[in-house]
Order: sequence, then structure tokens, then C-alpha cells
Amino acid sequence: MAEWMRGEDTPQRWDGRQRPEGPGGADAWRRAPVQARPDAGRAPGGAAALRGPARVLHRIGPVVSSKGTRPVAGLLALGALAYAAWVLEVVFSTGLNPIETYVSELAAQDQPLGGLFRATDFVAGLMAFVGGLLALVRLTTYPEARRAWAVAGWAGVTLFGAATAADAWLPLSCKPTVDPVCAARETAGLVPATHQAHAVSSTLAMCGALLAIVALTVAARRYGWWEPLARTGPVLAVAEIVATIWTLGAIALFTAGRGTWALGAGQRLQVLLVALWLGLLAYSVHQERRT
Repeated sequence: MAEWMRGEDTPQRWDGRQRPEGPGGADAWRRAPVQARPDAGRAPGGAAALRGPARVLHRIGPVVSSKGTRPVAGLLALGALAYAAWVLEVVFSTGLNPIETYVSELAAQDQPLGGLFRATDFVAGLMAFVGGLLALVRLTTYPEARRAWAVAGWAGVTLFGAATAADAWLPLSCKPTVDPVCAARETAGLVPATHQAHAVSSTLAMCGALLAIVALTVAARRYGWWEPLARTGPVLAVAEIVATIWTLGAIALFTAGRGTWALGAGQRLQVLLVALWLGLLAYSVHQERRT
């Protein structure tokens, strides 16, 4: 039976009922009106129930559908793995000094394992190209995710993939950092046109990679997306810029006939950081189910 709190002039509530102070006394019990709780009507899955990245996404707008993100993440992961295939030179004897030679020389036409490295380059480029293209298509489907930095970043991934795939079909005919005759022919313009075309495609690939790394890292931090990328991306972006400056400076010195200046080490670091960043992006997309 319900107990009553005494000693006050106003009706008291207990167990959802109240006793009026009018005629009838204890026999005139009636149901007390139920006061709405402060959180009544709030959906169980509202913002208060969300945690981590989901709460951030709820704050900035509708959560983008996760449909289609798994292929993007998988393609990027495969592209990252294939783009790091040059580390096989540690296992196989290539005859090239990794500190002094271009990474592209592993895929030269006169290299015994050139076909293997051209194949891995093509796979890396194709995976990145298709993954970036799918992400761009998703941005047209979900306007709430169509932010400027995101569009620029995924366009960079697509450009990087297309140019890297083209690299595989435009191999060097010889190894200029190792063979003085090859270097002299290249300086005199007596090498196949694929040398110049390869230089153009490699430049476009690195421009696309830098655009993607910077733009998507900014997007992750500005829009509250991709927590792993937002946390680690800035470090990789700065390291990639430093490695690119090192590589470009070493190439300029080599072209001027002043030695290689550890050109191979700088370029390998540059390529490795791109592969690591692609893997991080793939993990971030898979974890948050959004592009």
C-alpha cells in the first residue's frame, strides 16, 4: 500500500498517485497526472546515445549510407599493397642500388624482373583509379558529403591511379642512374619517347597523390570524418612533402651531372609514404563506412 508523506499543506505524490486535501480524505484516491520526463520522446538512437565518429556525423548532418564503401576500401587496400611491391627488391637480386637508383628502373625494359614490377604498378594504379572513381560517384549520390576538400581529394586519388597505371605502359628502356651510356642518350634525346612520357605520367601521379593526401587529410579534420586519417594523416602529409622536396632536388642535381644525392632513398621514401597513406585511407573508409 502506498505511504504518505505528512506535515505539508500540498498534496503529496507517491507511487504515481496523490491524495487530495478535500472531502473524502483517504478514500478519495485518484491517479496523479504524470509529468513528462526531460528526455521523454527522445529516440533511443538519438545524439545522446551515439559515441565516437557516429556522434560527430550526427552533429554535422545526416549520416551517409554505408552502402558501397566496402568496395572502395578494398580497392584502396589492394592498391596500397601493390604500390609497395618494390620492397621485393630486398628479396630478389635486381642489381640496382636502392639508395641511388630510380624506383622506375626496377620496371625498365632491360631488367630481368621488369615485367613483374610493371604488373604491380598497373595493378596499383588500376585499384586506386577505380576506388577513387567509385568514391566520386558516391559523392554525387549523397549531397551531404559533397564537400570541396572531399571532392578535390578523391579527384587526386583518381588522377594518381590513372597516371600510375599509365606508368606501367610507358617503361624506361634502360637505367640512366646506372648506365652512363643510357644517361648520355637520355640527355641527347636519343632514347624512346616513352622516357619523356614516363616522366610526365610520373609527375602527374605524384601531383595526384599530393593533392589526395593534403585534401582528404584536411577534409578529415575539418568535417570530423575518418578519425584514423584525421589523427595520423597530418604527420604523413608533412613527411610526404619533405620526401618530395628531397626527391625533386636530387633529380635536379642528377640531371645537372652532380651525382645522385641518394635519389633512390628519397624516392623510395616518397613512394612508401603514399602506400602507407592509401592503406590508412582504406582503413578509415572501412571503419566509418563513408567516403
